Amino acid sequence: MSTKHSKAAEAYLQKPRVAKHHDQTFYGVRQKRDRMAQDLPEWEDLREAASQIKKHTITHLADYLEQFEQNAVKNGIHVHWAKDAQEYNAIVLDILQKHQVKKVVKSKSMLTEECHLNENLERSGIEVIETDLGERILQMMKLAPSHIVMPALHVHREDIGATFRRLIPNYKEIAASYAGRVGGDSIADENDPTFLTYVARMHLRQQFMEADAGMTGANFGVAETGDVVVCTNEGNADMSTSIPKLHIVSMGIEKLVPNYAAMGVFQRLLARNGTGQETTVYTSHFRGPRPGGEMHIVLVDNGRSSILSNQEHWQTLKCMRCGACMNTCPVYRRSAGYSYTYFIPGPIGINLGMLRDPRRYSDNVSACSLCCSCDNVCPVKVDLSAQVYRWRQQLDSLGKADPMKKYMSVGMSFLFNRPQVYTSALRLSPLVNWLPGPLLQNSLNPWAYAHRMMKFPPKSFHQLWKEKKL
Repeated sequence: MSTKHSKAAEAYLQKPRVAKHHDQTFYGVRQKRDRMAQDLPEWEDLREAASQIKKHTITHLADYLEQFEQNAVKNGIHVHWAKDAQEYNAIVLDILQKHQVKKVVKSKSMLTEECHLNENLERSGIEVIETDLGERILQMMKLAPSHIVMPALHVHREDIGATFRRLIPNYKEIAASYAGRVGGDSIADENDPTFLTYVARMHLRQQFMEADAGMTGANFGVAETGDVVVCTNEGNADMSTSIPKLHIVSMGIEKLVPNYAAMGVFQRLLARNGTGQETTVYTSHFRGPRPGGEMHIVLVDNGRSSILSNQEHWQTLKCMRCGACMNTCPVYRRSAGYSYTYFIPGPIGINLGMLRDPRRYSDNVSACSLCCSCDNVCPVKVDLSAQVYRWRQQLDSLGKADPMKKYMSVGMSFLFNRPQVYTSALRLSPLVNWLPGPLLQNSLNPWAYAHRMMKFPPKSFHQLWKEKKL
């Protein structure tokens, strides 16, 4: 089996301070989520309701998609259908070219990452500006998101400051403006978070003013009303749609909910699970074009229908991209997002990558301890760890099974199917304690990497159990 994830994780762990910071930061978000859950007596009822609503919606998806399209069209919205990433990119490019768009401001959307929209538009001469602060930082640094909700939380402020000073043309002018506001001649700390936020705000304000079109993703699409709901903490989606007259929504077909009553359940869960907030600062509803403007919704399949037909993995479509599974995952927290080869990391990313291309992304299935913590926090009760386990059972048929593990399995099968040999091995195992350390702590013993070899007890559990029963 490929070891791309394990090798990347090994390289990442060579910086223990960075790894520790990443671990503590995201586990802190997990703890905020727990406090939010404890404050709601109906928390588990909400999770069960969300799970059942999602199950109902995606198993009646064709009906709800038709209802959503009909209501959106009644609201004056143009609705497009894209079977895959290529068709999606072509539709968006066609809309922008017909409107002679040169610059697009865009709120965060993992669907556009999935379809590589930015690169396709830029190749056609259209400038794309990410307006989510984290995404804009990464775009300027030419980095991919490391998390689906907090994409740049792993980036340190010193790196952000250096990037702004290097790439924002009017940086000095903005810095002088800030110094005047706070009553000084210069900035004491050019890496101060408050100052960096001000620089980003002034920089992005200019981008909003110059843009010919705005693009958003969609957290929810409400079938009953035909409107799109976008949840942000910065208001960037509102700015992207309130200044340019052209608004394009990119929406995966699984983002539908039946009605506002259902959406209310998800709205109570989304921010609490994702960031430990009661709600996002902005929950924006787009039901039609602005006066004198034009609104388009592109509904994207790109493999989602195939997932729905997969009896073992269809539950992946229930995911609402809150990121809670990443925040709790001991492997993600200690290896970070860039160790994964699929663009979405963590437990949900392992499964989505395997559904996309199991041979290409098979290395990620090793990035799971099967602790089941992701199952316990998932707001829609996706069986994430069970799905990872099922993928592992398919590695041999995919030609991606680890040869060493196969040999180990043969050896264990031989041992466990011969009780006398097994009992003798248990009885003799303490003799290993007398072997010189170098014979055990070497590269031929995989356990010796990052571990000290265990001391075998004088009596096995089986012996102690028999003695206790007697």
